[in-house]
Amino acid sequence: MEQELERILTFWAENTQDHQHSGFVGQMDGTGMVIPEAPKGSILNARILWTFSAAYRHTQKKEHLELATRALDYLQTHFLDSAHGGVYWMVDAQGQPLNTRKQVYAQAFALYGFSEYYRATQAPAALKRSQELFTWIEHYSYDPEHGGYLEAFSHEGQLLEDLRLSEKDRNDPKTMNTHLHVLEAYANLYRIWPDPVLAERLRDLINVFLQRIIDPATGHLNLFFGRDWTSTANLVSYGHDIEASWLLQEAAEVLNHQALLTQVKEAALKLAQVTAEALLPDGSLYHELNLDQNHFDTHREWWVSAEAMVGFLNAFELTQNEEYLRHSWNAWQFAQNHLLDHKNGEWLWGVHHDYTPMAAQDKVGFWKCPYHNARACLEIIHRCRQQLRQENHT
Repeated sequence: MEQELERILTFWAENTQDHQHSGFVGQMDGTGMVIPEAPKGSILNARILWTFSAAYRHTQKKEHLELATRALDYLQTHFLDSAHGGVYWMVDAQGQPLNTRKQVYAQAFALYGFSEYYRATQAPAALKRSQELFTWIEHYSYDPEHGGYLEAFSHEGQLLEDLRLSEKDRNDPKTMNTHLHVLEAYANLYRIWPDPVLAERLRDLINVFLQRIIDPATGHLNLFFGRDWTSTANLVSYGHDIEASWLLQEAAEVLNHQALLTQVKEAALKLAQVTAEALLPDGSLYHELNLDQNHFDTHREWWVSAEAMVGFLNAFELTQNEEYLRHSWNAWQFAQNHLLDHKNGEWLWGVHHDYTPMAAQDKVGFWKCPYHNARACLEIIHRCRQQLRQENHT
């Protein structure tokens, strides 16, 4: 994991800095060719900020701090809305606002990045930015009637008619995906700012997953909802199931709420169990299942294998059942065999069912980032070291 982490970070350090316009490039195609005038997304920049901040906490390498600071400066200068708060969705290659909508998913990732930079540096401005984003989300997005968070707003803070995170998503007021990433961002913020209102909201988010999002009949996550939490789609996302399993537990551990942690551990294990039932012999997971049509989306994406590495390791730690440890290892084996791009660097977006690369997809882009795979490496390194310390102590 140390070797793979260094390989990922080196790729982003050497290939993605935008020396013409500052910050980082907005797009690199699957062959490694940079699209110089591609627009830049707040999600990619926030994830780069998180990745190099987290990497610096681990490596203490000057170059990782410099790249984290580069991402921080660009996010602050070009994406933050100084008039209305929050971060824009997209800027052009020169850094001028291109799409000023305020997607709550993007606000959460910006908060996640700023709070991680504070963990790495204790820079007061990064904490202030994190707190401002928390305040923005709570003021505009929180639903006091039904709980949870609404999806998307104009740059002035008006709820939009088109709430979709991407063209492939449903136009629903609440989604599992946004709530999952608000959860991880709030948990990270609570580590550095144990505010009582933040603690209450983090508890509420965990309970939203336990009571609203996790389907009690199947153990999977429901994905799309009306404002009153009526489920609107009958889909399974295996990558999100296994990712949520360990992020939910992490949030409850950060809160240090023992009663809630007991419930969350049960839910985490159930999510891992139902995900394991869908594992393929090669150690991978199909991308999605449409239950109404009984149809699998059979391609495999990079982030799903990365999250499976962590989620199944977490399930092993909960149970000491070595089958989960094998699942984690097999997810890494699949990544090594089919996802690591040894020619052009980093990981492929994914492979089709016949293992041919998804060549039309980006190597770097609005959604293709270093956060899932670098975080998997960091998590596994941390957990292995923790286990070694416990064994040495014993």
